[in-house]
Amino acid sequence: MKSIGELTDFYYNALYPSLKALEEQRKALAVKAYKIFALIALLALSGIAVRWYYFHALDLLSLMFVIAGAIGAAWSYRHIIQDYRTEFKMRIMKPLIEAIDDSLRYTPVATVSQSLFERSGLFQGRIDRFTGNDLVQGSIASVDLQFSDLHVESVTRDAKGNSHRSTIFQGLYIVAEFNKHFKSQTIILPDSAEKIFGNVLGSWLQSKSFGRDRLITLDNAAFEKAFVVYGNDPIESRYILTHTLMERLLNLKQSVGHNIYVSFVDANIHIAIAYNKDLFEPTVFQSLLNYDNAMSYIHALNLAVGIVEELKLNERLWSKE
Repeated sequence: MKSIGELTDFYYNALYPSLKALEEQRKALAVKAYKIFALIALLALSGIAVRWYYFHALDLLSLMFVIAGAIGAAWSYRHIIQDYRTEFKMRIMKPLIEAIDDSLRYTPVATVSQSLFERSGLFQGRIDRFTGNDLVQGSIASVDLQFSDLHVESVTRDAKGNSHRSTIFQGLYIVAEFNKHFKSQTIILPDSAEKIFGNVLGSWLQSKSFGRDRLITLDNAAFEKAFVVYGNDPIESRYILTHTLMERLLNLKQSVGHNIYVSFVDANIHIAIAYNKDLFEPTVFQSLLNYDNAMSYIHALNLAVGIVEELKLNERLWSKE
C-alpha cells in the first residue's frame, strides 16, 4: 500500500491535468452558486417586505418565505454541481483509490449494505432512511475489505403529526474480514457515560445495558476509560480483545479524533467512525488545489484502507473455526 507521501505526489502530479480542468469548472460553479443564492435571498426578503408593507406582519407566512428560500437554495446547489461532482469522483477519486491498491473497486453510487450495517449490532433504533455513497471493495494483504460513507436516520412524529429526522450514524463505515468466525457478538462503544457522569454513576449506567448484552469488564484502565464493551459471551470477548488489540484500537481512536464504534460479528470486524459529514465530496467554495483539501481525501482513504495494517488484521493470530 502506498504511503501518504506517495499518494500526495500522485494527487498533485499524475492527476494535475484533471485537477486543473476541474478547478476551472469549480470556479465557474462557485460564481453561479453565489448568484443563485443571492437571487433566492432577494426573493425571500422581497416576500417578507411585502408582508410587512401591506399587513405589518412578520408571521408564519413570512417564515415560509425563508424556509422556501432555503429549500430552493439547497435544491439548486445539488442540481448545478451534479455533473462536476460525478466528474470529480471518476477523474480524481477513482484513480486515487486504484493508486492505493489495484485490487480496490470503486462504485460512487453504492454503499455498504443495510443488512451488514444492521448485523453489526452497533446502533439501536428503527432505520427509516439509509443513504450513502462511495463504496470501495477489495482485498488488502489477503484481507477482504469494504467501506463507504453512510448517513443513517430515523423519523419520529410529534403530537401534531410533524415528522422529525434524527441521525443514527453519519460517517465512514468499514467492514473487514477477521479470520475467525465468532460464536458470539462483541460490541465496543464510546464510553460517554463515564465521561459525562463520572466513574461511579457512569459505571452503574453502563451496567444497565439498556437493551445491550452483558457489560464486560477488562483489565486495561485506558481502554475502559475510552470504551464500554458489551457481549453475550465474556470468555470469547476477552479472547478477542487481547492487550495488543486494545492498544491498537486506542491508537486508532486517537489518530482519527472522532468517536469510533467497533463490533465483532460472524467473521467480520465492523468499524464506524462518526465524522458527521460526507468525506469524499468535492469542494465548491475552496480550491481543489488547496493542500488541506487534498490531504483530507488522502488521509480518509489511507485510514480506511490502512485499517488492515493498523489493526494487523492480516496477522493470522486466530484459527477460523
